[in-house]
Amino acid sequence: MYRIGQGFDLHRLVEGRALILGGIKISHSKGLLGHSDADVLIHAIIDSFLGALCLGDIGQLFPDTDEKYKDADSMNLLRIVLSKVKEEGYEIVNIDSTIQAQEPKLMPHIISIRQNLAKNMYIDLNQISVKAKTYEKQDSIGHGEAIAVYCNTLLKKSSV
Repeated sequence: MYRIGQGFDLHRLVEGRALILGGIKISHSKGLLGHSDADVLIHAIIDSFLGALCLGDIGQLFPDTDEKYKDADSMNLLRIVLSKVKEEGYEIVNIDSTIQAQEPKLMPHIISIRQNLAKNMYIDLNQISVKAKTYEKQDSIGHGEAIAVYCNTLLKKSSV
């Protein structure tokens, strides 16, 4: 049995914060604003897993009103959700994500992001796709004020 999940997240870019995408710190004058480290890519991946399993969304599982998640490392949140995927009896077939950011240019970081995610999710590199697109200088993303991510995940029932 297969399950498909869709994830989406968007965070504003602000000064004074680190920019972290897929657990990788990216050199930039601004970072993403959020209750946790605001790793918009991991948040979208988490939502895609939760959606595939009908377990709600990231805000239900890790509410921004709970101080224990203040400045949380999103990779740790992802590990919690991955344990839920396993508990439900599923494994990852593949993940396809698109980062929408006018700046910084992400192409030089894509392979490192993919490698880091694959390593931390115990999947092969060919199971995680990360693409980057600009917004052609349109709306808040195109004006360099925000970064958004869309993500789709395919899970299958484990044979173990």
